[in-house]
Amino acid sequence: MLLKYLFDRLVALVGLMVLWPVLLVVAILIKVKMPGGPVLFVQKRVGKDGKLFDCHKFRSMRPVPDPTLKGGETGWSSISVAGESRITPLGAKLRHYKLDELPELWDVFIGNMSFVGPRPDVPGYADALEGEEREVLKLRPGITGPATMKYRDEEEQIAEFISEMKNEELRMKNGIPTDYSDEQVAVWYNDTVLYPDKVRLNRYYLHHYSFIKDIQMIVYTVLGKHMMYGGERI
Repeated sequence: MLLKYLFDRLVALVGLMVLWPVLLVVAILIKVKMPGGPVLFVQKRVGKDGKLFDCHKFRSMRPVPDPTLKGGETGWSSISVAGESRITPLGAKLRHYKLDELPELWDVFIGNMSFVGPRPDVPGYADALEGEEREVLKLRPGITGPATMKYRDEEEQIAEFISEMKNEELRMKNGIPTDYSDEQVAVWYNDTVLYPDKVRLNRYYLHHYSFIKDIQMIVYTVLGKHMMYGGERI
């Protein structure tokens, strides 16, 4: 994957040089529209070979005191749900257009991330995998990838699932304790349904790597379109 590595570093550098006015404008908007917190949200994520690194994003939530984070954001065990009250109107727009992820170009440039790969997880997920599933740690985390594309509307999916599980009969049918809070339902859905499927997709990507497919995924991500990959629509 030497070509992939060289491509990442070069394109990330070009991206930073070309997009610096956009980065500057977004940073100013955050300072003006979302005072009381830093511009960047920085959090430890699991990288290649299980090593932790600082992942950078534009802050999209109201600051919540938390000594473990740089950026003042806390979440439902790192699981975001559409409509969360902590997400500001500006933050919602940044998330919708993926502008909050532009600072990750720096993470790609310095070699902690790739343009295509598994999304960088917080500790407790990828680093906790066992057996053959642990091989996904051979990959650098990516800004986009097959799992990211398939679950591009993940926050809305989780919010919809939480709404459906207000029905007590459906909860019992799915094996979800009826006393679970919305947060616990979100975590259950992620851990039981979403995350295992993401691991499956990322393992397929590892074993069927194609530089051409990387380029295709980047293009389709930028265009906001779906594509066929491994026999399924992502």
